Amino acid sequence: MKSTEKNFIRRLKRRKEDAIEYVIDAYMPFVKSVVYKVLGPTEADYDECISDVFLSVWERADQFEGNPAEFKKWICMVAKYKAIDEYRRVMKRKGREHGMEDISFIRDHQDVLLEKEEQEELLVAMSQLNEMDRDIFTMKYFLDMSNGEIAESLHVTKASVDNRLYRGKKKLSAVLQNEWKEECI
Repeated sequence: MKSTEKNFIRRLKRRKEDAIEYVIDAYMPFVKSVVYKVLGPTEADYDECISDVFLSVWERADQFEGNPAEFKKWICMVAKYKAIDEYRRVMKRKGREHGMEDISFIRDHQDVLLEKEEQEELLVAMSQLNEMDRDIFTMKYFLDMSNGEIAESLHVTKASVDNRLYRGKKKLSAVLQNEWKEECI
């Protein structure tokens, strides 16, 4: 039997080699784009990182629960975190090569990268909020507006803004925790 879009997850969990071949063929473009996006123009070994992603998928396939659409998200998160690990390894090596004075620069650069990734995750999670709540979150956390300013610009009460922020935070927290559970490998 050959792996297809409908059976590859089951076959991957059973350790059938044709399943990992299917995964590599089907998901290589996604994995490459995630790895290249995270690593950027570093001296990282892109191919090694991509291989690590597929090895991790092979080794931990039994932990995945879901359908092919969820698998795509899962493998992209695996790729993201493998690339972040590679990025840290490269930056640590560069820090040793260039001396201790460059370590603070490297850490600052790493923090900026991680902050950008977290913002992107937050934006994706915010897409699950209704339009009014998205606007409020954007004004509050991306435009640094006060709750009073938000209320005034949207013609609602400050209490309404406070409530929507509170409920929205709870919903985003649940969404992000669910994503983190899926990506834990």
